[in-house]
Amino acid sequence: MAEGKRMLKRQMMRVLGAMSGTSLDGVDAAVIETDGEQVLGFGPTAYRPYSDVERATLRAALGQWSGAAVEAAAEVVETVHAQLLSQFDDVDLVGFHGQTLAHDPAGGRTLQVGDGSILADVLGRPVAWDFRSNDVAMGGQGAPLTPFYHWALARRIKATQPLAILNLGGVGNLTWIDPSRNAPEAEGALLAFDTGPANAPLNDLMQARLGQPFDEQGELAASGTVDDGIMSTFMDHAYFYKIPPKSLDRDAFDDLKNAISNLSNADAAATLTACAAAAVMRGMEHCPAPPARLLVTGGGRMNTTLMAMLSASLECPVEPIEEVGLDGDMLEAQAFAYLAARVKYGLPTSCPGTTGVGAAVGGGQISTPPSSSG
Repeated sequence: MAEGKRMLKRQMMRVLGAMSGTSLDGVDAAVIETDGEQVLGFGPTAYRPYSDVERATLRAALGQWSGAAVEAAAEVVETVHAQLLSQFDDVDLVGFHGQTLAHDPAGGRTLQVGDGSILADVLGRPVAWDFRSNDVAMGGQGAPLTPFYHWALARRIKATQPLAILNLGGVGNLTWIDPSRNAPEAEGALLAFDTGPANAPLNDLMQARLGQPFDEQGELAASGTVDDGIMSTFMDHAYFYKIPPKSLDRDAFDDLKNAISNLSNADAAATLTACAAAAVMRGMEHCPAPPARLLVTGGGRMNTTLMAMLSASLECPVEPIEEVGLDGDMLEAQAFAYLAARVKYGLPTSCPGTTGVGAAVGGGQISTPPSSSG
């Protein structure tokens, strides 16, 4: 039986992954070809933005653990994912992350709404989901979970030196990778953690004051002046003194909203952008060895002002991940496709270096449609 499982691990699958991040912009979906260890190829992608009403429903449930608002958010997540993922044909498995509404690893709990069994029924395909709960139950942070995929990508691009991948979503997270290690769970292969707030405070500002979802190319921030006092208070936050691995809730730095409330739109945007950059700079100090390059993914890589701040302050090259032929818009959706394959094959999805869990652990569960469950 063990030999059969090893043979199964070598089988290539087409896996569809989906991601709805803390920036609440919409749902990304992407297909990859993988055996759960190597990334063998990339397939089609798609994106479904949330409507204003859908986004408002999700925002109303942020930070809550139960109740009518959470139920309404779950319905939005399930409906939008079903609409988007039903467009894909010829896939063997679906990886469904759902939407994080609340995250409290210190309290041993995390909440991602969206029922994978409903999606399995609607799509008629097996769905891997609930990726974080097992890690949190085992004492881990439950985040970030993309580092195992980052390691596989570093191997795919044939990196020979340590490198770092920075995802600038609602929250920033950094993965330091040693591609010479033979598995992502190997000691010294990965160190990963949330750096601090990234796009979320800025997006919230833009939505609240200007009715815009984000600061296009960082143009508003570029026209403002950073408030040094707010920056100093921000960088004195207890989170920055914690040793990684560590993770954040989307609104862990909610006091920033009050801090910038009296600033002009431009100065507020400049200050929030500088805070996101400074958090990354502080995070880079934790890397076990200087990375040869920093590859940036997520929406923040399109913010010219934020990227310029990072480039000016870091010694290594700071580049959008497209520089190595990868898709910075779809990388997280691809990651949950990769993790879905690992769930299917019983492979670890997190380890001490990524979430602080005591040992390498597999997460997730797989729901099958009624027609195939027997």
